Amino acid sequence: MKHTKQMKNIFFILTLTLSKFIASAQELPLKKDAVFQDGEVLSYKLKYGFITAAEATIKVLNSDLKFDNKPTYKLTVDAETSGTFDVFYKVRDHYDSYIDKTDLLPYFYQENIREGSYKRQDKARFTQDAKKVVSNRGTFTTPTTQTFDLVSAYYFARSLDITKLKTGDKFKLNYFLGDEISALEIEYIGKETVKSKLGNIRCLKFSPSIKPGRIFKKDSRLYLWVTDDGNRVPVKAQVEILVGAVTMELKSASGLKYALAKE
Repeated sequence: MKHTKQMKNIFFILTLTLSKFIASAQELPLKKDAVFQDGEVLSYKLKYGFITAAEATIKVLNSDLKFDNKPTYKLTVDAETSGTFDVFYKVRDHYDSYIDKTDLLPYFYQENIREGSYKRQDKARFTQDAKKVVSNRGTFTTPTTQTFDLVSAYYFARSLDITKLKTGDKFKLNYFLGDEISALEIEYIGKETVKSKLGNIRCLKFSPSIKPGRIFKKDSRLYLWVTDDGNRVPVKAQVEILVGAVTMELKSASGLKYALAKE
């Protein structure tokens, strides 16, 4: 039970990392057009050593809902444990985020968490111009007019213009989670080819900051590889823990706007 709870926590951390691998738009402006499109579906698996512990599916849907009279995309994430982990500690988490089709900023976010016997439902409404987030846990003031939730940050970051990025550059992204607003610092490491089930893919490598504790070693580093193409799809994330290592890998991708950067 102890290990399954740790795996669930790591799965959440890596999923969160996929959603916020780089900077704010003030420093790195958005591309002219979003790198994703309606119908994109990405599937990931989380491995502890050679064992698949959990899986996640991320989708882009065209939404009929409008916020401030503006059209939106509906982004969804479904995460669940698998195999023996599912027997001892079942996780069924679902996340939705509605984002503006032009500037990709979030309007509304909700999550339905089911982890073992624990259940929780949270909702949040973003008002970027007023620098405010109103959720069922309270009202929060944001430091900028670009604050994200777990899911929207992932898609916003993918559409940033990073053509001027240099090795060693560091950036921060503001995000709302639970009952607080935080910032994540990310360092660009360089380019690297990653072997995956989809082939050998040219990637950009990043290292998001993590805090050592009950799961991570004092000198642990989290690495994230993102396709070096028009899609900017996270292909792999890896981090060392107190015992072994945990890896998240892209299992399948469909509905992509551009071809993958395969060698």
